[in-house]
Amino acid sequence: MLRGLLAAGESVDLVVSRASRLTLLDETGIAFRDAHWQEDLRGWLARGADGKPHTFDVDVSGVRHWAAGDLAAGPSSGSYPAKGMLIVPASTACVAGVALGLSKDLLQRAASVTLKERRKLVVAVRETPLSGQTLKALVALDEAGAVVLPASPAFYAGATHIQDLVDFVAGRVLDAAGVPHQLYRRWKGELGGGSRG
Repeated sequence: MLRGLLAAGESVDLVVSRASRLTLLDETGIAFRDAHWQEDLRGWLARGADGKPHTFDVDVSGVRHWAAGDLAAGPSSGSYPAKGMLIVPASTACVAGVALGLSKDLLQRAASVTLKERRKLVVAVRETPLSGQTLKALVALDEAGAVVLPASPAFYAGATHIQDLVDFVAGRVLDAAGVPHQLYRRWKGELGGGSRG
């Protein structure tokens, strides 16, 4: 998704929560450190979903990183210029915090600001199955104007690699945010003529 945003010429304010850092390290072996964020981000973006190096053009000059504990950061204010916010992936704990309007970290505060300013908020929830409490929180986010987008890959879209499944989810998030991309083949209305989305 970050590659898609940067390829579309979008500037990115990046916040990586503490929980995201732990999950990233545990699931991919990739560390993300505030003091070395550009180096870590380049390494992160240069790998595909399969963990292998890919030949992606990795230019992070359009990214500004904010520490998750920095509640005085730009995105914590409604006067900070932003088109919207994408929370990808969103844990159920994140979903609950945003739905309740909490501001325990910059991620939650920026999401609250995004909703109050009536900007686009896309929440790509990553967990399954979903409890009744999480479903209530997701409904609350929908009612507040957020787009709830489960991180569900499309197996009908002609995927041949794991990266294709990841790109489909990333593309759907970018679609919801109104960002042009070419991450997956779109349905053309013809049987056998393309994928559906």
